[in-house]
Amino acid sequence: MIDILLTPRIPDPLPMGSYDSKDVIFLLKNLNGLLTETDLQTRERKIQSGGHYSEMLPIEYKPTKEYMDLFHQTLHESASKVAEAVGVVSERILKRNGSKMVLVSLARAGTPIGVLIKRYLSEIHDVDIPHYSISIIRGRGIDENAILYILQNHPESKIQFVDGWTGKGAITSVLSQACTEFKTKYGYELDSDLAVLADPGFCVKTFGTREDFLIPSACLNSTVSGLVSRTAFRPDLMGEQEFHGARFYEDLLAEDVSNLFVDTISAEFKRLVLPNPKFEGVDDQVEVTWHGLKEITTIMEKFGVEDINFIKPGIGETTRVLLRRIPERILVDNLKNPNLEHILLLSSDKGVPVEEYPDLTYSCCGIVRRL
Repeated sequence: MIDILLTPRIPDPLPMGSYDSKDVIFLLKNLNGLLTETDLQTRERKIQSGGHYSEMLPIEYKPTKEYMDLFHQTLHESASKVAEAVGVVSERILKRNGSKMVLVSLARAGTPIGVLIKRYLSEIHDVDIPHYSISIIRGRGIDENAILYILQNHPESKIQFVDGWTGKGAITSVLSQACTEFKTKYGYELDSDLAVLADPGFCVKTFGTREDFLIPSACLNSTVSGLVSRTAFRPDLMGEQEFHGARFYEDLLAEDVSNLFVDTISAEFKRLVLPNPKFEGVDDQVEVTWHGLKEITTIMEKFGVEDINFIKPGIGETTRVLLRRIPERILVDNLKNPNLEHILLLSSDKGVPVEEYPDLTYSCCGIVRRL
C-alpha cells in the first residue's frame, strides 16, 4: 500500500483540446509527432492477431457533407431531449455526492457529457465543480497518474466518473476493477459509480435515460470531443509521472463542432421545467440487471461470434464500429427507427449490410468482421 500524500507530485498538464479550460482540463499527454495513425486494415489485423487497440490510433473518419448535415439536423431536433437527460443525471449526481466533488469524464465519449453536467450544475445550482477528462482503456485500466493528480489537487473532494453511454458495460467493469486495484495499491477507495447520459445496457445506477436514442456527440469522433483522439497507452512514449496519451488535431479546427454541441444543449437548460419528477430518481430504487449483456450472448450464439468484443451494441457503439472498425453486419430493431438515419447512411457509405433483428433491446448492434 502506498500513501498518496507521499507519492511524488504529478506535474500539471499542458493545455490540450479545443474546449475552454473552464469547461474541462484534459489530463493527457500530447502525442503529436510521437504517434501516427494506422490504416483500418492494418490496425484491424493487429488487433485480431493479439495487438492491443490502445497501442495504435485509427485514422479519423472525414464525414461527408450529407453526414454533417444529418449531425446538425439531429442536434437541432434532439437538443431539448439531450438537455433533459443531462438534467436528470446531473440531479442524481448532486444528490449522491453533494457539491464537494470532482467530475472525471472518461475520454473521449465522456468529455462532452462531463462539460454539459458541469455547466448544468453551475447554471441551475450555482455550483462550480472541477472537471477533468482522463483515459481508461479496456485491458489496461485507468490512468493512475491522472487519479493521483486529481487527489493531490482536490484531497477533500469525491470523484464522480462520467461517460457518454453504456453498450454492453465493458468500461463499467473495467472501472470497477481499476478502483479495486487502486485501493489495493494506494489504500484509497474510489467510488466506481459511473454516471452516463444513456444506459441502454442497464448496467449503471446513475443515468439520464435508459432509452437507446441518438446522442449527437456519438455521430462524430474528435471534432465533437475537443479535437482529441481516442486515448493511447504506450509506455515507451510516456514517462513514469506522465499521463496516458492522445493526439490533438489542431488541423481540424475549421471542422470542429465540439463547442457548438455543448453550447446548443446548454442553451436548452433554461427551458427545462423545474422541478421535474423525472429528476427525482433514487439510486437504491434503480435496478442494474445487465439486460443488454444477456441479449448479446444470444446474438453471439446465433451469428457464431466467439469473442464478445466483436459485438458492439447500442447506437453509440454501433456508430463507432462503423467509424473505426470493419463491421461484418449491422443489426437494427426497425429499419424505420428515426434514431438510425446516420447508421444507415454510414452503412451504405461503407457497403456494410444491415439486417432487421426484431425485439432487440438496443436500437442497433454492430458485429465486427473476423479477418
